[in-house]
Amino acid sequence: MDNPELSRSLRLQAASCRNLGSPFHGDLLDHAAEDLEAGGPVAAVLTPWAQADLRKLFDDAMPLRLLGGLHDLVLSGDVPALAATYPRSGRGADAALAWIAARAAIIRHQDRLAAFMTHEPQTNEVRRSVCLAPGLLTLAQETGLPMRTFEIAASAGLNLNWDRYRYRFGDVAWGDPAARVAMDTEWTGGPPPVDAPVEVIARAACDRRPVDLTDPVQRRRLLAYIWPDQFERMDRIRSAIDLALALEVTVEAADAVAWTARVAAPQAGAVTVLYHSVFWQYMPADSQAALARTIAEQGARARPDAPFAWLRMEPAPDQMTNMEVRLTLWPGGQDRVLAEVHPHGAWVKWLN
Repeated sequence: MDNPELSRSLRLQAASCRNLGSPFHGDLLDHAAEDLEAGGPVAAVLTPWAQADLRKLFDDAMPLRLLGGLHDLVLSGDVPALAATYPRSGRGADAALAWIAARAAIIRHQDRLAAFMTHEPQTNEVRRSVCLAPGLLTLAQETGLPMRTFEIAASAGLNLNWDRYRYRFGDVAWGDPAARVAMDTEWTGGPPPVDAPVEVIARAACDRRPVDLTDPVQRRRLLAYIWPDQFERMDRIRSAIDLALALEVTVEAADAVAWTARVAAPQAGAVTVLYHSVFWQYMPADSQAALARTIAEQGARARPDAPFAWLRMEPAPDQMTNMEVRLTLWPGGQDRVLAEVHPHGAWVKWLN
């Protein structure tokens, strides 16, 4: 292909994967870029982006779609030659050998891989709850009220169960010691208010294209976007999926703007919390503006006995490479940054 931005996007995502702890995926993408530049078969599955600029490639997360599609082939068990080259717990992997197998799989399963890549990536990183939960504890402490929690862009709804997990925030812990899902993080700063009384009296979630965990194909798609050399992440999401299935968690298929207007109005006797993570940056500007207006309208309806909160884990407005947890609370609309965080929850710098 004549578009140099394609290989550039693959190499930039390769560097990002390494920085986020996946050297295998970083090396695999570098091999994919070399293949593309040499006119190899990877070009065929990138045809929908043949004329895309760098912004479009990253808005569509094209490199992650390619990685997810290859991992999906591995998880399906249908391409044992490729699966044999992927990392396993206790065994490293040679990305050069993996690329040879991946290249053969791209040729043989081109249509299947291309079909997988038509769907935007949907992740449901459970460890983002370790970033969001301290904000929810802060709201419990500051309002002293039961909570109604509503998540938008919830994917499979795994972070809807935030209060059913066990956490360690530095020297302090919170949550049921017997929880099926436990997580820690590299914590700096003072402790969050782990003594705050937490009572969730309502919870719901929406997504434009929710993942149905009862469907094995959709469940595998979710797992495919977990990087294969990050075994702890894979174990954690499997446990979270098992819990969500046991609790029969559901996510409504709905537009975030209309859903927020319909279900998230403040209610007397509780703090209503709208929250999301790593979602805002993927919305078109007009959708961002519409959702911001709807949230402000809900906030304007808040009263002292019916507060409304907007909690989000998103890139900082002025620096897209920095992720932060921000809270706005009505009445009043006070807005503040609670923490700086790693995109996958590996570390949290608590500022509150």
